Amino acid sequence: MKYTTINVLLSLTSGVFADLHNVAVCISERKYSSIGGTPFSVSYTWAKEFEMLPDATKCACEAYRNRNTGDNQWDQCPDCTFDGTYCNSAGWHIGGDEITYYCEKICHAQGAEANPS
Repeated sequence: MKYTTINVLLSLTSGVFADLHNVAVCISERKYSSIGGTPFSVSYTWAKEFEMLPDATKCACEAYRNRNTGDNQWDQCPDCTFDGTYCNSAGWHIGGDEITYYCEKICHAQGAEANPS
């Protein structure tokens, strides 16, 4: 019975945890490179390099701030601000999929990067 209860609680809470961030940026020219470790092992490590696009980030941040698509935390970003480089949200309202959409589809970047959730 304990395990059933735990599984039910985990399944109910999984929708609450989204890919949320407080800093994001639109990017182009994303490249991955190996920086060490043995292939096919847990020690194999990759690094990402990319060019940050301040103009596209400003565009995406403003579009996200004007977003109002529902009642989930990522559906609105009333505290989204552009600081000249990054889009910031003190309340962690930036959704990973959402900022990627704004960067790629609305502001014509190749993608987005954000701090870890």
